[in-house]
Amino acid sequence: MPKAQVNGIEVYYETFGDPAGEAVLLINGLGSQMTRWPEAFCEKLTARGYYAIRFDNRDVGLSTWFKQGDHYRLEDMAADAVGLLDSLNIGKAHIVGVSMGGMIAQTIAARHPERALSLTSIMSATGDPAGMQSTPEAAAVLNTPAPNPKEDFEAFVAHGIKNARTIGSPGYPWTDDELRERVISEYRRAFNPAGVARQLAAIRATGDRTEWCKTITCPTVVLHGADDPLVPLAGGEATAKAVPGAELRVIPGMGHDLPPALYDTVADAIFAAAARAKTPA
Repeated sequence: MPKAQVNGIEVYYETFGDPAGEAVLLINGLGSQMTRWPEAFCEKLTARGYYAIRFDNRDVGLSTWFKQGDHYRLEDMAADAVGLLDSLNIGKAHIVGVSMGGMIAQTIAARHPERALSLTSIMSATGDPAGMQSTPEAAAVLNTPAPNPKEDFEAFVAHGIKNARTIGSPGYPWTDDELRERVISEYRRAFNPAGVARQLAAIRATGDRTEWCKTITCPTVVLHGADDPLVPLAGGEATAKAVPGAELRVIPGMGHDLPPALYDTVADAIFAAAARAKTPA
């Protein structure tokens, strides 16, 4: 299994495409595994000549899990990602992040500017509380523990499907069979709810990164769903306002997920940011 020794931990990763192409580093959201960037999506990047890299953040998937009482911040998670680039001998990459991954991507672009060719921040925010006001139903997705899968697996699966529907894209819904398959496959690959809590604590510990975002100099595209109940559009608007020269793309019918019907939309945002990196203003 491909694991990199970075920043004092093991990071599990996979790559797609020609290593000679420009790298696109794909960063996941809270508690989500690298499989949320499916191979079908990565192939859209490699078809354009890019070298796609997906990985499990610390405390999720097949990367290092931390212990009770351990603490870290988004800066540490950004350092993990930069360390992965180091291990792959990649000097610069197009940095792409979704939700918490967008926060990590912003941190890389701000604190490690020499490593970022471009930034694509998706359904994310700066950490300003004004841009983080979830609906009560969406907030419950984060705050309501799942049933114990070892005691009632069907209840656990039903809980996962309900959560996905609650925060998902109303204009691009998944079928129940698709969501059921995703919940089960992710559980079988890795299940670490304590890690999700530590990741959430990292977001809160780092706090408002608006001033960091104001220092970002790489070309930036901010992509956000008009119907996102978890990280509202205000979060994307604040990000685009903070990052100098950022382009904001608002997608009607998009919530807080990346359904297959939106793969081209997301890929186009990445390509737009990359094109601006190749053609400086």
